[in-house]
Amino acid sequence: MSRSIVLRTAVPGPASAALGERRTRSVPRGIAHWTPIFVARAEGALVEDVDGNRFLDFAGGIGTLNVGHANPDVVRAAAEQVARLTHTGFSVALYEGYVALAEKLNRITPGAFPKKTLLANSGAEAIENAVKIARHFTGREAAVVFEHAFHGRTLLTMSMTSKVRPYKLGFGPFAPEIYRLPYPVVSRDPSAGAHATDASAVLEEFFTVHVAAEKVACVVLELVLGEGGFLAASPDFVRALEGFCREHGILLVIDEIQTGFARTGRMFACEHYGIAPDLITMAKSLGGGLPIAAVTGRAEIMDGPHVGGLGGTYGGNPVACAAALASIEFLESHRLADRAEAIGRTVHERFLRLAGRFPFIGDVRGLGAMQAMELVRDRATQEPDKERTNHVIQKAYENGLILISAGTHGNVIRTLMPLVITDDQLREGLDVLEHALA
Repeated sequence: MSRSIVLRTAVPGPASAALGERRTRSVPRGIAHWTPIFVARAEGALVEDVDGNRFLDFAGGIGTLNVGHANPDVVRAAAEQVARLTHTGFSVALYEGYVALAEKLNRITPGAFPKKTLLANSGAEAIENAVKIARHFTGREAAVVFEHAFHGRTLLTMSMTSKVRPYKLGFGPFAPEIYRLPYPVVSRDPSAGAHATDASAVLEEFFTVHVAAEKVACVVLELVLGEGGFLAASPDFVRALEGFCREHGILLVIDEIQTGFARTGRMFACEHYGIAPDLITMAKSLGGGLPIAAVTGRAEIMDGPHVGGLGGTYGGNPVACAAALASIEFLESHRLADRAEAIGRTVHERFLRLAGRFPFIGDVRGLGAMQAMELVRDRATQEPDKERTNHVIQKAYENGLILISAGTHGNVIRTLMPLVITDDQLREGLDVLEHALA
């Protein structure tokens, strides 16, 4: 097997280090980075820095590159669109790409009912619009979210996000009427959704003690926590939640920003759960690397806001729409959902073997190619080990593998490699990770 990783210098190399000094002088320190390299080019699952070092990418732009870096189909579609039209503002002069992408998302998202789609620029903007739409349609003000959730960095989405450091510290006061349920993880808290009857009791208690159901516009849920550490929600709890929302006129919003577009082994994670949400938010891998987001939902709900109540200067930019259409077509024609299942099996089996070797691996979990390992100081207490996690990530990039962490306590190593990664590249990356753990 020929190696994909090529290291010509120490990491970071001199050219990256020089650019790092310029970055320090010109860019705010508040923008974090995991890997101290500057990228010159990338293709598939490979990234090359300005020093000529070549890395395997297990981060995928934080889950944005399911179809791979510089996917040829996406590049071609975007380049052709740039030559024709870069921007008008859909609210000023219309263009077909916006409509075509809306039609596509209406077709592929779960739910056999009429749908409509709003396009936006980022995941946070999609979440903001979903809450706006839900509030307008229901005439209610409250939103219910979950512990360990991450929904964005704007005022509303930061208020909805659970983790204080680094996302919320010093940025208050926050938006009102946000209420938080415990995340329903069977393995960690059997009472919070191990059985539908238990879940119903949890919901009845919450909506009695914390907020009245008739005041709640929507419940927003990640079926697999992204920044929260790749924990999957209990299917029984999700079904009970869906039933409770229907009974009480609450809209169910599923955040598919990180789970969407084949990452979990289905086009959308809610397909694993057999549910059809009222609204679905999407971003990240929707654009194949270009910034675009969407809210797709029941037509009568999406049509609730008045004319002019929704929009934005760059929402549904023509170039991003072209890239998104090409990205979805590539996902479908190359069966990347099936590929995600295969990648997930390989990674999960390897992680289990690593857990047998390294006692500081406290848990291995995931859905499809959305796999993670949690590092702890002691398996009995499950005390998080963020320091070791950071050390492993550093050792990995020094040896040619880009990794990122997750989890409320920063002690989870997650995998978001492009789904076009080859079997040889996947094995090579896992070998580097094992070396870093050692």
